[in-house]
Amino acid sequence: MTGPQPRPEVLGVQPYVGGESHLPGVNRTIKLSSNEGAFGAPPGALAAYHAIAEEMFRYPDGGADRLREAIGRRFGLNPARIACGTGSDDLIGLLCHAYGGAGRDIVMSEHGFMIYQIAGTASGSRVVKAPERNLTADLDAMLAAVSPSTRLVFLANPNNPTGTMVPADDVARFRAALPPDILFVLDSAYAEYIDRSDYDAGEKLVGATDNTVMLRTFSKVFGMGGMRVGWAYGPPAVIDVLNRVREAFNVSVPAQAAAIAALQEPGWVEKVRDHNTLWRARLADGLRAAGITVWSHEGNFVLADFGTPEVANAADAFLRGRGIIVRKVGGYGLPHCLRITVGTADEVGLVIETLTAFMGQRRG
Repeated sequence: MTGPQPRPEVLGVQPYVGGESHLPGVNRTIKLSSNEGAFGAPPGALAAYHAIAEEMFRYPDGGADRLREAIGRRFGLNPARIACGTGSDDLIGLLCHAYGGAGRDIVMSEHGFMIYQIAGTASGSRVVKAPERNLTADLDAMLAAVSPSTRLVFLANPNNPTGTMVPADDVARFRAALPPDILFVLDSAYAEYIDRSDYDAGEKLVGATDNTVMLRTFSKVFGMGGMRVGWAYGPPAVIDVLNRVREAFNVSVPAQAAAIAALQEPGWVEKVRDHNTLWRARLADGLRAAGITVWSHEGNFVLADFGTPEVANAADAFLRGRGIIVRKVGGYGLPHCLRITVGTADEVGLVIETLTAFMGQRRG
């Protein structure tokens, strides 16, 4: 072949495909395919976004100092140990770039977030997937997958797309069993939705170790997926590395302003979490009543198991015919399942009604 050629492993990467937003020929589309916030962004974030419009000609604060300070105040963390990125996907890629590479392995769970595999492979690493147990990360299997070549271990907790969670004590024991030269990345994108005493998003573990980093995002409970803002909290040495390899102005002016305002919105997280807890349970109960298996769910979505790919595809087509878009997860090795975001009360009710009709039609 002639012409410039990329590194061979880059051509082995399958591009990430996000959830669909529109259906041809459908006037009203209900998008429940991307785990976006049911209520959108907080009013204060929207106001901040509009107010900053005249400043779009300015370069952003490269260090995101005000945003890091706001995150630190909100979560009781040292801003010096926080790095911001263009969504947590950006930070995942930076960590793989900095700590991965040829001859350096990355370990993740079998149905873990797809970006770990994409970013790890693109960095030149070998990505090793450890088998799960009941769609939950099997920490013993992940430990067994660790080798002298392992440099990064990713754990999404709770996990997307399975919705399963590992208790904090088990995560801490897992971290303690890992060799000290391995960077443990705890991805807590859905942390704000969890209200369980046995859960820790990662703050305690990061504070107790020098080789753990926690990832968080504004794309879920704060409803700012389109702004692309994420952050990492970790040891000073890891944050120093992230600041060395990130782009100089990686979080835009409006994104920083909106994120700061979102953190200050009174009662927002509680409102969104309470709604999600109520309607996630109702969605799961409604699907089970219709005869659909629903796995453990801890984020702002449920994983509906239809038993076979054929039935899952038929259910997806039935939903799309009524303007409802959910997420097929065959790319995660779960072709018999559909991931359904918890939307508004009306949207949840419509999903239950539609899938109940689908299952009834199949039985009839």
